[in-house]
Amino acid sequence: MADIALAESPAQVETPVLASARRKIRWGILAARLALVALWLGSWELAATYWIDPFFYSSPSAIWQKLIVWFTEGTAVGSIWTQISYTLQEAVFGFALGAVAGVAMGVVLGRARFLADVLAPFIKAANAIPRIVLASLFVIWFGLGMNSKVATAFVLVFFGVFFNAFQGAREVSKVIDDNARILGASRSQLMRTVVLPSATTWILASLHTAFGFALIGAIVGEYAGADKGLGLLISQSQGTFDAAGIYAAMIITTVLALLAEAVLTAVERRLTKWQPR
Repeated sequence: MADIALAESPAQVETPVLASARRKIRWGILAARLALVALWLGSWELAATYWIDPFFYSSPSAIWQKLIVWFTEGTAVGSIWTQISYTLQEAVFGFALGAVAGVAMGVVLGRARFLADVLAPFIKAANAIPRIVLASLFVIWFGLGMNSKVATAFVLVFFGVFFNAFQGAREVSKVIDDNARILGASRSQLMRTVVLPSATTWILASLHTAFGFALIGAIVGEYAGADKGLGLLISQSQGTFDAAGIYAAMIITTVLALLAEAVLTAVERRLTKWQPR
């Protein structure tokens, strides 16, 4: 028992005082954030009432009213839940496909220097193509359905994940790599036990921003041409000079991105439990 007590250092055991201090800090941060939001919305509402034209700039109250109408009465193209579901499906499919392809290709090229050198200019050229141009082409190639939006989301996700996975595979410690080879590790064992764990931090860091890019890709694709989705609502709101509708769709998109970020953070903590804090 004495040995166990001695093994527990102050850094490992959180005292009630320290826990209370941390809770106070968290509540203080939350209060500061809420105060900033209240200040921003209040100043915007005040400016829209007395100084700026709410027709062009809208106001928090008008945006809130638009959200209430959408969620209670629906939109001009149907239920708001249908639009959210459609955009979310496109983003999830594009994110999953782009992440898998980006990780696989990034890790492979990160380990195969000759192949990476051969393909480097082509990859850079493809990454330099404006995404809005690709979205328009995808609508022509795949039609107004979900496929064209998934393709746009895939392109936006792929390159971000690819470059991080590529760099993560290149950053593997040469000492660890050589030791694993000396111990007789095969290529597949080396990839599974050394390369992928070493690149995990790089890959997960890219995934945090990748889902936001997937949402952007889905909405850009819908904006270019669609029969449903949040991007269609933005396009219609722009066509009718409905600034509140544009802001309302942006808020819904932001909430979806924040929820996805929370899920990815939970997954990251689960996958990196083996790493020392």
